Amino acid sequence: MAAHEADAGTAAEARGKVTITEIARRAGVSVPTVSRVVNGRSDVSPQTRARVEDLLQRHGYRKRPAAPGTRAALLDLVFNDLDSPWAVEIIRGVEEVAHAAGVGTVVSAIHGRTGDAREWMRNLRARASDGVILVTSVLEPVLHDELRILGVPLVVVDPAGSPTLDVPTVGAANWAGGMAATEHLLSLGHRRIGLIAGPPRLLCSRARFDGYRAALEGAGLALDDSLVAPGDFHPESGFAGCNTLLDLPEPPTAVFAASDQMALGAIEALRRRGLRVPEDMSVVGFDDLPEVRWSAPPLTTIRQPLADMGKLAVRTVLRLARGEQPDSPRVELGTDLVVRASTAPPARL
Repeated sequence: MAAHEADAGTAAEARGKVTITEIARRAGVSVPTVSRVVNGRSDVSPQTRARVEDLLQRHGYRKRPAAPGTRAALLDLVFNDLDSPWAVEIIRGVEEVAHAAGVGTVVSAIHGRTGDAREWMRNLRARASDGVILVTSVLEPVLHDELRILGVPLVVVDPAGSPTLDVPTVGAANWAGGMAATEHLLSLGHRRIGLIAGPPRLLCSRARFDGYRAALEGAGLALDDSLVAPGDFHPESGFAGCNTLLDLPEPPTAVFAASDQMALGAIEALRRRGLRVPEDMSVVGFDDLPEVRWSAPPLTTIRQPLADMGKLAVRTVLRLARGEQPDSPRVELGTDLVVRASTAPPARL
């Protein structure tokens, strides 16, 4: 510590005004971690607790009397949008672990807009959140830096872009899932396989596309750009993308939609043209949302462990809040092929 910092710290201590923020800075931990030690919480590692308690004792910190309605621990769960059953599955996993840990959850959507993100940050400062879980979104660097200054730990689920090295991430094996979906269709005898892709700005979309391409190349088939239709993970884009593929001079015999909702949109497009699934075209989705087992027909899809991703994100951010480090900064949970009734060998060979 520089001499002037030491003098300033000593002066503050002499006046009995040493703060939790100052203790956190000297201990090299977050403000919520010091708060947990002060309040006798058990969710702090022994080494961190000993270091913080030593500083508290040395600097004569005195806990202020608790005010009526003292807040409980809180986590912020932030989505870009909340208009998908996919988000509900993430929330379900987060809530299960957070509730068991006695932690409240505040759910927000920032819609990719700078103003919404800044408003969320203002609200976060006001409620003194203990941690943030960011889902398929990107924070402006200045807001990311503000979280770091506040000592609020951050975990990213399904990162939209390349995450910074100091932020843990939780995702799924999207490349393997895209490859498994395409290989399943190849194994049934399909050779013209369409793809309704997700938004190219998202890492998960690009990984699913790369898995699709890798499976085709493994079967000795070149990528045909005309068989790739754009999508945005919503049903409407699946509907439009499937119609685009059906309008080709030689339509595909099967379609891999990079989300279940787009797959459902594709099935509706086929139904409106009087075509049957899987007799006229096979369809595979991605996610395994609860409703797809009840679609007509039940959807073959790639199971993405969305609730488990949410659970792991909570466990990771709570570890960070205790001053501990995660076992791994980058975690990818496995995906699995779930075969149902929407896929079959092609009718025309």
